[in-house]
Amino acid sequence: MNPDAAAGRSSRRAFLAAVGGVAAGGLTATAGCLGRAGATPTVSILAAGSLQRALTTEFDAPDGTRIEVEAHGSARVARMVDDDQRDPDIVALADPALFDAPLSVPWYATFANNALVVAYNPQTDGGTRVTEAASWPDALLDDAVSLGRTDPDLDPLGYRTRFALALAADHYDRPALTADLLRRDQIYPETQLLAQFDAGGVDAAFVYRSMAVERDYPYLELPAAINLSDPDHASAYATVTYTLPDGVTVRGGPIRYAATRRTDTAAAKSVFEALVGTAGDFLEPSGFTVRESHPHYFGDVPPTA
Repeated sequence: MNPDAAAGRSSRRAFLAAVGGVAAGGLTATAGCLGRAGATPTVSILAAGSLQRALTTEFDAPDGTRIEVEAHGSARVARMVDDDQRDPDIVALADPALFDAPLSVPWYATFANNALVVAYNPQTDGGTRVTEAASWPDALLDDAVSLGRTDPDLDPLGYRTRFALALAADHYDRPALTADLLRRDQIYPETQLLAQFDAGGVDAAFVYRSMAVERDYPYLELPAAINLSDPDHASAYATVTYTLPDGVTVRGGPIRYAATRRTDTAAAKSVFEALVGTAGDFLEPSGFTVRESHPHYFGDVPPTA
């Protein structure tokens, strides 16, 4: 490995970890034009953990506005809003289904897509085993490889990991794959999952492609029949489900991100329009996909969304 390249990756990871850690665990990160205290309108965004870095480091708040970003797993975000624990101006989730339940919002807009991948740490023995295995299921079933994932009860990445494994069980004719692979001690908060790579605690993890790209970690692509990225496989994705603790059942489908605006201030409207309207500019460099159909609005959309 080129020492200069390795050093560059290491410094970039350290910088991203420092920036990303600001919003992890319920803290708040700010971006945009600060100006004098109280002089610039602030717009609060409660967002999916996988959007955290892009919103705090890549998204340019419109002139004359300031944003505050708080990030958690999307299922947790939805429950926080539904339980009146938070009252944000904008909610951005990794699964629009959560806007139907537990939330019930009049409208939302989809603005980006993603794919599920297996990221690995090439600097650990376990990570090296991932690259040498005959297949990714064989790699992750190796007792010498430590696996990380997120909680399916708290965020879509967690239940999408289970969706992918259920689809893989059929795809590879390995019906016991999920039961053989998953354990409770593999679970980490979404905003902290890949920080375990830097700490050497995890060799491989199910993550969104954007998470691996942002942190400059190599990853294994999963087949389109499994990775929840391809609309052509939507009917197959829909055969897998997961029931959240509140009784809401979510169903597999192509990964979509969606947002809604909850306040009618000029600043909130400006930030929302920039978020969904320029998503390609600040999300695609981070590994997201933004299709031509985005933003696509659903529900009783106000005249000035």
